[in-house]
Amino acid sequence: MPLGDILPEIAVLLTAVAIVLLASFLPRRLQWTGAPVALAGLAIAALFLLAQASGEARATFSQTYALDMASVEGRLLILFATAVTVLLSPRWFATDQRHGEFYAMLLFSTLGAMVLAGALDLLLVLIGVLLSSATGYVLAAYHRDWALSVEAGMKYFLVGALANTALALGATFMIGMLGYPGFGEMAAALAVGEASPLLLVGLGLVVIGMAYKLGAVPAHAWLPDVAEGAPAPAAAFLTVAPKIGAAIALARLVSLFPETGFAIRPLVAALAVITMTLGNLAALWQDDMRRMLGWSSVSQAGYLLMAVTVAGLSDQAMPALLIFLAGYTAANLAAFAAVTHLRGRTARNDYAGLLKTAPFAAIALIIAFLSLVGIPPLGGFLGKLELFLVTIDGGYGWLAVAALFNTVLSLVYYLRFAVPMIWREPSGTLYRLGAWSAVALGIALAATVAVGLLAQAILGPLAGAAFLP
Repeated sequence: MPLGDILPEIAVLLTAVAIVLLASFLPRRLQWTGAPVALAGLAIAALFLLAQASGEARATFSQTYALDMASVEGRLLILFATAVTVLLSPRWFATDQRHGEFYAMLLFSTLGAMVLAGALDLLLVLIGVLLSSATGYVLAAYHRDWALSVEAGMKYFLVGALANTALALGATFMIGMLGYPGFGEMAAALAVGEASPLLLVGLGLVVIGMAYKLGAVPAHAWLPDVAEGAPAPAAAFLTVAPKIGAAIALARLVSLFPETGFAIRPLVAALAVITMTLGNLAALWQDDMRRMLGWSSVSQAGYLLMAVTVAGLSDQAMPALLIFLAGYTAANLAAFAAVTHLRGRTARNDYAGLLKTAPFAAIALIIAFLSLVGIPPLGGFLGKLELFLVTIDGGYGWLAVAALFNTVLSLVYYLRFAVPMIWREPSGTLYRLGAWSAVALGIALAATVAVGLLAQAILGPLAGAAFLP
């Protein structure tokens, strides 16, 4: 048990504990100081991760935790999402005089997502999901005196209770039938064994449990409500960070199964099509910006399931997944950062004439939308292009065609919000949140553009990297 291998996680954990203690003893006017403490802890964790990136891919802690490029890149993305969320929070919670604990809860949720990104053991996956979920309920319902926030937290909890129960039962069935919780041992057992009915039931339950963290069908119902009702910084985090860890964990799990004899890949492909189609169709009718972004996040979960579908069939499945997650993370954070910077304004009519009254926020939103659609040269284009190529390479060309039609469809609802920003006259008085959120918006916007412009520099290390198990 070499503790040096989990120094990033230890840094996040100790920072969260320190913030809990600070929030307990600091006066209310100094609760905001949890933000710089959290940023310092995240920076230290990122430095430890960068040190791990230069090493060879290997498994640690008795082969239960991965130190490979997927783990490093995924955890870095999670830390980035958390840092942007922290920057969005001080001014948003300025009237909440006991909001110091928010940063601690955010870091505990970050820790759960990081565990998912590195897990090579089904029980460790379960622990990561539970830690991420339990803290996520608190983040979603943090505005205790706002009915919409409490409702969002309750829906998140109820769907999570069912999905996590399914995940726990599925993990029990799979471990019971295969004899091992570790991915390496599971792969060896699957190579020589046959698909028993109980194993298939367990596998289906695990997929449902992971779909919950991804915001994918059939456990997607919480995502639009959380996007609309949770505090805007928490919504930005919950629509991004859990997806990163869950996507990597599910891709590792799917890659264990042989191409024939198990129906896991057709199942994931079917969920991908249903998820992206449902998300896009539901988003078409939304007049609430945050709810539209929630349904957009559902559709994006469908796209990332394309790479999960061909995990183990194409060598570039994991690189494609990681580059898509990078583009999606930056663009979605930029969109929510703009909403937060505009003090949470959410009705579509409120964004009329935004290019004249708040050009920085309007440009950020438009660029985020274009990236989410997949317009070059932004990060979303690179991610979707790699997804299409790897899906075709893995023998699922029909899935790429379905995703292409959905991509065109998604342009409609983004334009419904973008066009009034440019062509309509401003309505009402505009208020901005402050410097903290402006910095967060600038960082997320720069990342959205950088992922696309630095495509070769990003893809190079990923293309030749080894991925466990």
